[in-house]
Amino acid sequence: MEVSAFSTRLSRPLFFAGGLLATLAAGCASGPMSLHSNIRNAEPVLCSEEGCTSTVRVVTGQPNRVIDGAGWVLGIPRKIILWDRRVDNHNVSPDTVTEVATFAEVTQMSDVCVRVNQYAPIDEWKRLTQNDRVSPGWRYTMGTLSLVGYTLLPGRLFGGDEYNPYTNSVYVYSDIPALGMEAAAYAKDVQSRQYPGTYAAANSLPLVSIWHETINTDDTLAYLEANGNDQQRDEGLRILYPNYGASVGGAFDSAIGVGPILEVSGAIIGHATGAYRASEIHENESATAWVESYSQGDEVSIRPVSMK
Repeated sequence: MEVSAFSTRLSRPLFFAGGLLATLAAGCASGPMSLHSNIRNAEPVLCSEEGCTSTVRVVTGQPNRVIDGAGWVLGIPRKIILWDRRVDNHNVSPDTVTEVATFAEVTQMSDVCVRVNQYAPIDEWKRLTQNDRVSPGWRYTMGTLSLVGYTLLPGRLFGGDEYNPYTNSVYVYSDIPALGMEAAAYAKDVQSRQYPGTYAAANSLPLVSIWHETINTDDTLAYLEANGNDQQRDEGLRILYPNYGASVGGAFDSAIGVGPILEVSGAIIGHATGAYRASEIHENESATAWVESYSQGDEVSIRPVSMK
């Protein structure tokens, strides 16, 4: 029997958001929580070059030294902000693909396409026309604008793990599962809405985007807490907090036009907060007491046997 002296539940971004926004600026929009962290011991989704053995479609772009090398260089600013060379490295491992696909499958996303370091504008335009979850009014206005950006400024070159709600596609360019999961969490959030097109359009506005970023980050951390191992939970905290902080700061940057000052500041605060939360969890784990039962006559009791 294992008895923990402290709760090891991961702290959620809303607690961090309060301190972050107080540092960056006064006031922000916050959204409701949408957590489904009761799924444990999830079986991994088996992926191959053709896709996955699930309803989640996974397609991978062909490696290209020149394009992927240029993309790696263009991703340096984001690598520095998140302090991880795997960010926008355009070399996504099968393990990362499997973890992201498993997240999408376990959280019961429908008809999601996970594009791993792939540039496929024609296929994305087709998915735009076929995505009847979103009304035509939003698809052919905001959706068209999103695909113009995807076509002219391809993530295959410029990076940025994200979800396109108008094509129902997740784009993965980093070899960090938590970032791909966070992008996929937005798909889960959008699909749960009664008016997904309106919700997605609203969240494309400055500051309002903090709403879905909070939900996505919180949902991903909850999933990692329920299903991840110690390394995955630790990595989730250390990468998702600065990613969230950079997103919040960037939202204010775009609203008031002061350059990347607040984005960088938010990431720094996120790094500090993520490292603190991870160390706090490790301290809690080190305070775990192990006990055993023993009997003495008709009496059965428990006693401590060691401390870890």
